[in-house]
Amino acid sequence: MANGMKHFSRLILAATVLLAVSGCSVRRMAVNRLGDALAGGGSVMASDDDPELVKAAAPFSLKLMESLLAENPRHEGLLSAASSGFTQYAYAFVQQDADELEEKDVAAAAALRRRAKKLYLRACDYGLRGLEVAHANFRTTLAANPKSAVRVAGKKDVPLLYWTAAAWAAAVSVSKNDPDLIGDLPKMEALMDRALELDESFNGGAIHSFLIAYELSRADGPGDPVARARQHFDRALALGGGNAAGPLVTFAEAVDVKQQNAAEFKSLLERALAVNVDARPEWRLENLVMQRRARWLLAHTDDLFLTPEKN
Repeated sequence: MANGMKHFSRLILAATVLLAVSGCSVRRMAVNRLGDALAGGGSVMASDDDPELVKAAAPFSLKLMESLLAENPRHEGLLSAASSGFTQYAYAFVQQDADELEEKDVAAAAALRRRAKKLYLRACDYGLRGLEVAHANFRTTLAANPKSAVRVAGKKDVPLLYWTAAAWAAAVSVSKNDPDLIGDLPKMEALMDRALELDESFNGGAIHSFLIAYELSRADGPGDPVARARQHFDRALALGGGNAAGPLVTFAEAVDVKQQNAAEFKSLLERALAVNVDARPEWRLENLVMQRRARWLLAHTDDLFLTPEKN
């Protein structure tokens, strides 16, 4: 953690120096160097063991990215980092807060979800901008024919494909009555399916983990959606090597609640809580966030199941 704070301090110092730089070419060089450093610095926060510290620090990092993008709007690394950063911040520290607050203050929870939606859409826009940098006119072709448009993407585009789609889907999840967003689902689906096709092992099976829940609502998926979800679950577990809490929590919340399988729900969440967050330092923060979700879900078992002891 000390190394992470040193890295963060160096970024702050670099940003301060940047503000004093004059001359267009020199300033652009400084922007690009700092942008490269910031875009590659995500592992610092991802490996942190204090989610509350990250919650407090992340807004500065995100706004610094936006400041640099104002100077260089086509910095692909920064666009990708902004897309992933805003998505993760919105889920871990806004949407989850909304879910936990709802039983005490419905209006405040609704306000947090509106904020989460705005952050997700901002993340989605950065992702689409990144894909436009890599592939000219990508937005236009995506709107016209999503499945055809994504064929131009290669393996190097997988992070942008994944985070753009994840942000888009998350925006829909917190605003299910927005017909325009729901109408965008085919575009989101094409992005995620292409990411899966190019690199199913991305981030330890994150794409499969996402698709666990999505298969339940996919409009034209073949066969049984629960069976498809379980296939993604099994693959996500295998790719994560037993060190990722996310697939366990996602399957429990999305599938077991739908199937009213309380026994498996509890079992999977207990397995998620047993994941050693130090086994994969680069996933430490994500695992801590998902374990928080697991504890909250377990505390609401009686609200989620008509017959909690069903086998």
